[in-house]
Amino acid sequence: MINLFIEWNADPTIINLLGFPIRWYGLCFAFAFLAGFQVVAYIFKKEGRPVEQADQLLIYTMVGTVAGARMGHYFFYEFPLLLADPVRFFIQMITPPFSGLASHGAAIGLFTAYYLYTKKNKDQSYLYVTDRIVIAAALAGFFIRFGNLMNSEIIGKPTDLPWGFKFMRDYEFNPSGLAAFVVPRHPSQLYEALSCLVIFAFLLWMWNRQKQNTPHGILTGLFMIILFTLRFFYEFLKENQSSFEDGLSLNMGQILSIPAVLFGVGVLLYAKRKTT
Repeated sequence: MINLFIEWNADPTIINLLGFPIRWYGLCFAFAFLAGFQVVAYIFKKEGRPVEQADQLLIYTMVGTVAGARMGHYFFYEFPLLLADPVRFFIQMITPPFSGLASHGAAIGLFTAYYLYTKKNKDQSYLYVTDRIVIAAALAGFFIRFGNLMNSEIIGKPTDLPWGFKFMRDYEFNPSGLAAFVVPRHPSQLYEALSCLVIFAFLLWMWNRQKQNTPHGILTGLFMIILFTLRFFYEFLKENQSSFEDGLSLNMGQILSIPAVLFGVGVLLYAKRKTT
């Protein structure tokens, strides 16, 4: 029997400039913001809004993403260590390199940031803003997960499926680094990256049907429901990110996805009620 798999041996570092490594993950992270900004600027232009407002949203997005994702990582995955030495972890939380980012924390940070944005821009309702942002966020999610793939991190469980990836640079589950001990695994990062592209295309199509007349909250609700429902089920194919999750019936990603989906359902019901 022929075993089929894909050997993944991508170098996380693109190039070293004067001793400073330029990494694929950092480049993908930058592309996530750049692509998201272009999407929002395009939407605002089509709806007759000044592009300068997209500039403001970019700043709120960057701060909300990094702050929320970093804090979420420590609160959700390293809380005992955070309690043991809060000063050291606070310093690590706000200084590069930003190793350890939680997408659920990023979501909380972003929704908080856009609330603050709408307090200063009262001509835009909260759900109007989030409806436009979630389109960009879906595209940004593709770049972030592709960056995870280039880092050979957040890998899946072993599989005998023909598209399984042998992560040759995975030293978390193969600390010896010996190729003989590398087994094919689910490319869970790729699953999520491609799902984000599909969600992006779907939400952009939904917005394009009515543009500024799209009922507020519809896109936000759909985004939260679809993305985090998929995340819940993808977690069954992924290795746990922290050892404490091994004793849980559901891992932390799944536990946090449940309220995210319920939030999406609530927003969707609210939007439907407002349109009737």
